[in-house]
Amino acid sequence: MRAIIITRPGAAEVLSLSERPRPDPRSGEILIAVKAFGLNRAELYFRSGAWGKVAEISGIECAGSVEADLEGGFAPGQKVIALMGGMGRTRNGSYAEFVSVPRENVVAIDTDLPWEELAALPESYATAWTCLVGNLQLAPGQTLVIRGATSALGQAALNIARGLGVRTVATTRRRDRADMLYRLGAAHVIIGGNELAAKLHDIAPAGVDAVLDLIGTTTMLDSLAAVRRGGRVCLAGFLGGGAPLPQFDPVFQMPSGAHLSAFASALVFGTQDYPLSEIPFQQIADNAARGLYQAKPARVFRFEDIQAAHRLMETDEAGGKVVVRM
Repeated sequence: MRAIIITRPGAAEVLSLSERPRPDPRSGEILIAVKAFGLNRAELYFRSGAWGKVAEISGIECAGSVEADLEGGFAPGQKVIALMGGMGRTRNGSYAEFVSVPRENVVAIDTDLPWEELAALPESYATAWTCLVGNLQLAPGQTLVIRGATSALGQAALNIARGLGVRTVATTRRRDRADMLYRLGAAHVIIGGNELAAKLHDIAPAGVDAVLDLIGTTTMLDSLAAVRRGGRVCLAGFLGGGAPLPQFDPVFQMPSGAHLSAFASALVFGTQDYPLSEIPFQQIADNAARGLYQAKPARVFRFEDIQAAHRLMETDEAGGKVVVRM
């Protein structure tokens, strides 16, 4: 099969189109013929060597059709999506014509969405849904702030929040992307993310109900200062870098009554605590097909153009999800 391999740690140039043996699925695995896959920032870290030793073939999600299921639960040719399950990290991932994935990380989907549009959904929407419904426990009428809203995950969260009846405040560093965020359903857009609490005073004088922080530890304390008593902050991204806080004293740095949680999708999806059955993937795909979610990929690349796709993702200029079509 054709596969894109990491030849050595480094920049986009280390990704090389090569030939590799087609994987043989073992018991408990599903062999998928990959039709398209989304790109994720985690794959930049895999490629660069920043996260240590990883699989030769990267990619943590895909959309495709079932090639083989030794146990017969999935029918040959059935349309599926797959995400996580060690793909790209501890086992070869989706940057290939075929990938073998643990059964718990494969979901059947009945949809007429084009492959590239279906491939834009799995990781971003599963993570956004879990953060908003699980960690933040949002209810209709509440006010949510999404920091880093122009990212693929941020846009997924905007779509889901609107469907939940939640009022959303979106932040972005780019003034030219404000109109896009309003089209996605943001009630307010704040340019620049520093000192958010002060900028939110006229919108929510007592503090907002929740913050989805996709920037990371550089903005976490400011996000905590923005929520009301009993409000929730979920840390689910590291667009501002992944370095830990040099010191963190919850007693003196967290407002009394604020709730802080984190969600690391790569480590938990498909486990007993976070089964994919909790995510309404069919509903998400249906909403995308009907246009209720504005979920089309921002850019679609050919398989052979993986280096260009990675370079675009690194610049943060894509304005949404980058997808590769086989």
